[in-house]
Amino acid sequence: MNKVILLGRLTKDPEVRYTQNNNTLVASFTLAVNRRFVAQGQERQADFFNIVAWSKLGEFCSKYFKKGQQVSIVGRLQNRSWDDDQGTRHYITEVIAEEAYFADSKREGNGGDSSNSFENTFGTNISESTEFQVNSSDDDLPF
Repeated sequence: MNKVILLGRLTKDPEVRYTQNNNTLVASFTLAVNRRFVAQGQERQADFFNIVAWSKLGEFCSKYFKKGQQVSIVGRLQNRSWDDDQGTRHYITEVIAEEAYFADSKREGNGGDSSNSFENTFGTNISESTEFQVNSSDDDLPF
């Protein structure tokens, strides 16, 4: 299985180009993703991931994503290589976007009220839409 889920901020506006053979839109951008833990006495570090979005998704990203904006990308990893004019082989690993979501809070993203980012990203708030019920007594427990 090859699945990647990233939450980070765009380092610059997406760049758009079109393929030569069939004129397909391709949007490329870099996502800065903060590392989960910070070593004591050090600044938070981030990893930078190259994202590629094709066709309609690329059009969406190029139109609505801007530098500094927090977004979530779901996709897959892809490796590729090429030889330059001097014959040197280059390698790159990219995330091919399959889904893209806004992840800024409403206050950050569009001037509205503050809200949790899960609600803004996926359109629902898990605490309001999901009910958890435990219907067991101590006699039913397996231990």
